[in-house]
Amino acid sequence: MSKPSKYILLSLPNSIVPSHHRDDALEAVSTTVSPDNGSTTSFPIPEFKIGTLDALVQQADELSKLEASCQSVVAKVGDALKNILEDEAQIEQMKVVNDKPVDQYLRTFQWNKVKYRADKPLAELIDLLHKEAASIDNDIRFKYSQYNQVKNTLSTLQRKQAGNLSTKSLASVVDPKTIIQDSEYIETHLVAVPAQLVKDFLKTYETVAPMVVPRSAQLVASDSEFTLYAVTAFKKHSVEFVHKCREQKWIPRDFKYVEGGKEEERKEVERVGGDERKVWGETLRLGRTAWSEAVMVWIHILVLRVFVETVLRYGLPLDFVCALVRTQTAKHADRAKHNLEDKYSYLAGNAFGRDKKGRMQRDDPGEMHAGGEGSADYTPYVFYEFEFN
Repeated sequence: MSKPSKYILLSLPNSIVPSHHRDDALEAVSTTVSPDNGSTTSFPIPEFKIGTLDALVQQADELSKLEASCQSVVAKVGDALKNILEDEAQIEQMKVVNDKPVDQYLRTFQWNKVKYRADKPLAELIDLLHKEAASIDNDIRFKYSQYNQVKNTLSTLQRKQAGNLSTKSLASVVDPKTIIQDSEYIETHLVAVPAQLVKDFLKTYETVAPMVVPRSAQLVASDSEFTLYAVTAFKKHSVEFVHKCREQKWIPRDFKYVEGGKEEERKEVERVGGDERKVWGETLRLGRTAWSEAVMVWIHILVLRVFVETVLRYGLPLDFVCALVRTQTAKHADRAKHNLEDKYSYLAGNAFGRDKKGRMQRDDPGEMHAGGEGSADYTPYVFYEFEFN
């Protein structure tokens, strides 16, 4: 399976070119990135209602946290798909966005004006996207948990049908005639004895506890690991007998004969198996839908981050170009970023400078950008990097 592409979403002022024209600015960005490092396309961002500077700074911080949360939701849905499908090719077929491959969705992105009207205040849009991300998270968490519960129940039932005599159901193993029923004083104990301990068991079972009926051990069944015996003992010493069996590493088996129990167990396995297949299908369909919706919410959040950061960085009136860069590897992404920083470091003012050899360096390590992140992530332009695993 090929490695996923890495994407860069960035904005720069149109003043990076003498004409101040958006198309020229986009071409300049593409040339700076270099086709060898990645392909650059225009990424449309609507103009949103802008509030106060204080509100924008607060919203930049909220959007940063919301994007991290949404990335987590996308990853969670991806993990759910991986766990229920396992086949990588099938998983990739499920990972489409609005019925498009991810790359096509990004390259043809249009802000969803029906769901997220651009004339609404930014605070309302952020709140709406937050609620949608939380709803997707809750839905996939609930359904995936439901699937795991049914799957685990089925696995438990199947183990009871197919395990060894120390764990499997005894409904189809024990003849009811072997079991003493409705006696006031004595009862039958079923004991699974490891194959290597059978001789010791037959020599000592009568004396491990008081009032074990002599020579009562009756062979019920055996497999490659265990032999199942029925032993009769008086009820008043049953607890001690069971305890002593465990000390000897013999495994007492709880068993109560129920008429028709074998058939009931078979029906239970069939019923739970049907439930598992049903919930598997529901989880798969929800996973496909949830992944698509979560990615769309994530990208819309990224768009708002770019817009808010652009206003804070470049000011008003808005005059900027937004571009999407697709790179094939992390190395290509690093090269593209290096080229962009080298070309546009002057946009950062005092935050970037040149050393004696002309190489770009950060002059102010304590500088914080408007989004509230430290200088380690600071670039002289609005820049966000992401990928889909």
